[in-house]
Amino acid sequence: MSLPPLLFLGPVVGAVIVYLFLRMQVWSKPDAQSVASHGLWVGIIGWMASSLQGAMNTGILRVNPTASSAPATAEQIASALAWPILACLAVHALGQLSYPAPKAPRRYAELAVRRIRDFLPRKLAWTTATIFAFAALVIAWIATLPAHTPVLPTPPGQAPPLDNGYMGQGQEGRIHGWELAAWLGGALLVLALGTWLVLLLIARRRRLETLDGADNSVLRSIAANRLLRTVATIAAGLAGIAGNFAAQPAPGALWQSSWFNALGLVNMAVLLVMWWWRVPELPSLLTENKTISATTLRTDPRTHGAARLSLSIGAALGVVGGTAALAGYTAILIPARTPEPWAFPSITGMIAVILLAAIAAGDLLTARNYGASNPPVQWPLQPVSRGLLSFAIGSALVLALAVAFAVAGEVKPFSPKTWPASVLVSMVVALAGAAAILKVRRRRGIPESIGNTGLDAALRAISMYRIVRTLAAYCLGQAAVLLISTGNAWYGFFPPKPGLDPIGPSPLPTIGIVLAVIAVMVSVTPVRSLFRKIPRGDAAKHEERAQ
Repeated sequence: MSLPPLLFLGPVVGAVIVYLFLRMQVWSKPDAQSVASHGLWVGIIGWMASSLQGAMNTGILRVNPTASSAPATAEQIASALAWPILACLAVHALGQLSYPAPKAPRRYAELAVRRIRDFLPRKLAWTTATIFAFAALVIAWIATLPAHTPVLPTPPGQAPPLDNGYMGQGQEGRIHGWELAAWLGGALLVLALGTWLVLLLIARRRRLETLDGADNSVLRSIAANRLLRTVATIAAGLAGIAGNFAAQPAPGALWQSSWFNALGLVNMAVLLVMWWWRVPELPSLLTENKTISATTLRTDPRTHGAARLSLSIGAALGVVGGTAALAGYTAILIPARTPEPWAFPSITGMIAVILLAAIAAGDLLTARNYGASNPPVQWPLQPVSRGLLSFAIGSALVLALAVAFAVAGEVKPFSPKTWPASVLVSMVVALAGAAAILKVRRRRGIPESIGNTGLDAALRAISMYRIVRTLAAYCLGQAAVLLISTGNAWYGFFPPKPGLDPIGPSPLPTIGIVLAVIAVMVSVTPVRSLFRKIPRGDAAKHEERAQ
């Protein structure tokens, strides 16, 4: 089984993007709130990566192979089962590796040996072990099931030799049960071993110096909780695949046109239970009200008017972006025709330009209502965190790779090309981003008074965060558009080979969908860590006196 080297390019690029995104959450200031947000995103991305939907029909032999996907060959089964399991484990491992290393001049060693059972949630661990044992029993059971040969449909104009219920329309078969059981058993074993390795990584990871001992201990329990809930769902999904295989009826006179997969309901029940399972919270967030949200700042009478305006603009950005996206895609879908090659790249760029214009307009309104010509410009010491800046640079490189692949793939003469529109739109978005940054940099300063020292710099940092965040999301979204629209270019690099599946699925649309989802997540990532820098009237004065 030979796999093209570029087949691994997508997962590697995806892993780098996920790492930079998670690193961005805790790079600038890994406090309790940032660490909690980091863990939440690890859980979300891990859930998304663990989907076994493409492997639910594994082992089924289609009568018409071009009708729908059903992994049946060794290469297809290995790809359908391996990628979700390895991706899920990799995301949780990257979650531990993306925490910053200690930076203090003195490091304090821990004499106690950290073991997995010290932070492992007991009830969840036993529940997960039970689900793994259940999946192993189901897989062992299907090893005894025989194979079925697909029944070809009767040619038009001929009567079926025997009216056995399907009236000559053909019937799907399946591979040997022991063969599928070997694949599912191997996948379950890899999942169990990978889970143990990630738990070991959680235990051996260095403690975060910005958190106290209680928070560090609970943080490991949170990571274990999110990991176990996800792998339990995957194990139940493997049992659901086995149940779908077992429910496939055998050809014959008693064949029926429908069947029911009872183990699929078990899989759904496990999914709902794991969604419902409670995640621990950091003690510092429970004992102290350190969470500062946009709502609390907006309703606090001590908050400066310029800060209220900035927070309201942040809420409006989501409405503006959603309205622009809905209007743009509706304009394409209403004519009920195939969109032009420039349509989707233009929509992505239009949304980015509108968001950048809204951010610049917010700073213009802030300068007009609250700015003065005399105060000097208070530029923040670190306008953009290193994590966000690195993530934006990585997103730009991903877009460059997608453009290069589209240029190499769309080489046929007189064929529609998407990349020229993407390059042109990207140049327009880059100019709009530069103009927005220049506007934030040169707007009039806000006069400082007692209680709002540092307000001007904090608002500029928030605007810069929103601009760079929008540019990074645009790069990933535009790369997704290119990969999805040029998915057939994959066959230009890897021509079809003779075999049961001569064409094989192109990985480019899947990679594009993953990039699109990450782009949406990046575009809605809040600036909660910067809210703490917004002073609130007399409270800042009291804090200065206390210090």
